[in-house]
Amino acid sequence: MATGVGVTDRLEALVLAAGTGSRFGGGKLLAPWGQGLLLHGALAAAFAAPVRGVTVVTGSDGEAVGAAARAFNPAVRIVHAADYAEGMGASLRTGIARLPADTAGGFVFLGDMPRVPHEVLKPLAEALAGGAPAAGPTFQGRRGHPVLLGAALFRQLLALTGDEGARSVLHGLGDRLALIEAPDDGVLFDVDERCDLG
Repeated sequence: MATGVGVTDRLEALVLAAGTGSRFGGGKLLAPWGQGLLLHGALAAAFAAPVRGVTVVTGSDGEAVGAAARAFNPAVRIVHAADYAEGMGASLRTGIARLPADTAGGFVFLGDMPRVPHEVLKPLAEALAGGAPAAGPTFQGRRGHPVLLGAALFRQLLALTGDEGARSVLHGLGDRLALIEAPDDGVLFDVDERCDLG
């Protein structure tokens, strides 16, 4: 039996949308972007991924962010990270804990990254199905987002604290982390300040 059979049928997407956007001046994910909102760019990528469900983790501006996510696609699941002020580790913990028990892996999208190229998503899933414990995109030698984390890493992710997210877990994988070359810099582009909106 091939390694990872059935993995791609049991993938989920998490969109981390809990931050305060302090450098932006607040309300970042609800800022206009393209024909919609900044958050909608990340959601478009999440729904384009080979997943069976998309969960948005809210925190700051929770009700407004949740409403904006449902307006984009009513099928989205919303979970609230009560301890979001602790940092990205808290929202990732909350999201992982709420995934279905049989989840084989979770894509982690960041709500302020609206330009993720959809072409990189299927190859990430294929890398996990091929036996990699996790996969992430790179562009010109720099690793970006989203990352796809296999279920074997979930226990470590549930122990995360602070604002580091999954970085330490991924670093511990060394060359077992599958790297997929992205077609453009959308895997690196995020919005921190209003000038980043272009």
